[in-house]
Amino acid sequence: MSTLSQKQKAEIFLGLHSGPKLLVLPNAWDVVSSRILEDLSYPAIATTSAGVAAVLGYPDGQRVPRDKMLEAVRRIVDAVHVPVTADMEAGYGHTPEQMVETATATLQAGAVGMNLEDVNEEAEDSQVELPLQVEKIRAIRDACTSFGVPLVLNARTDVYLNRIGDPETRYERTVERLRAYQKAGADCLFAPGVGDRETIAKLVSAIDGPLNILISPGCPGLKELQSMGVARASTGSSAMRATLGLLRRIGEELLGEGNYSSLFEGAIPYHEVNQILGRSK
Repeated sequence: MSTLSQKQKAEIFLGLHSGPKLLVLPNAWDVVSSRILEDLSYPAIATTSAGVAAVLGYPDGQRVPRDKMLEAVRRIVDAVHVPVTADMEAGYGHTPEQMVETATATLQAGAVGMNLEDVNEEAEDSQVELPLQVEKIRAIRDACTSFGVPLVLNARTDVYLNRIGDPETRYERTVERLRAYQKAGADCLFAPGVGDRETIAKLVSAIDGPLNILISPGCPGLKELQSMGVARASTGSSAMRATLGLLRRIGEELLGEGNYSSLFEGAIPYHEVNQILGRSK
């Protein structure tokens, strides 16, 4: 693949949200996971904040310093050809000015997309007031226009994921927020925590823009999500946690009866890992 400019990558990534095919993103957490996904022909790489934080020794929830998160993003960008979108949690700040700093730093790290949550960093069940979140998104949009790269902003509301507020009003509040975020300049609207067919279908109809669904237990299959009109499906930290689950099973086998079938079943051969990491970009 020839080298593309950052602006071209941003335009390609944005276009993937409006194509006939569902954009599927198994979120990566480091260079080798990103290169494995690129080798499988995924058209873009999305990071998981929880996965990156775990690799660096931090719990999720903006505990990892922004600079450390951005360094991990830069390493991934430098390792792959395809567009990279970065999970930057709630923007590592409170004000529109701080959001601009984070968005600009994300672009400077080479990413062309960014996730932005609407929870307060101190408590994930506490949401940023809607007018302030809209102001943050507008500030990011204006700053990225000036930067010259159309950052693909995936605006996320955590009403369902964190079970915020009265359950009877969660759908209406989710629609209200996602509509406002799109009007403010968001390119994609993310509603993690929504997994039932009825609610997903209602959101697709209610939101005039690309909808991102987090793959979760009980969620419709990818073909069905595509037929329903969902534009983007991502795994969040699930792939990273599944990998940790495999490591735990290996450890339990070795501690138990001394079996080690899990150690080799499905493992990528040693020489392939070296090839994946040894090739130049």
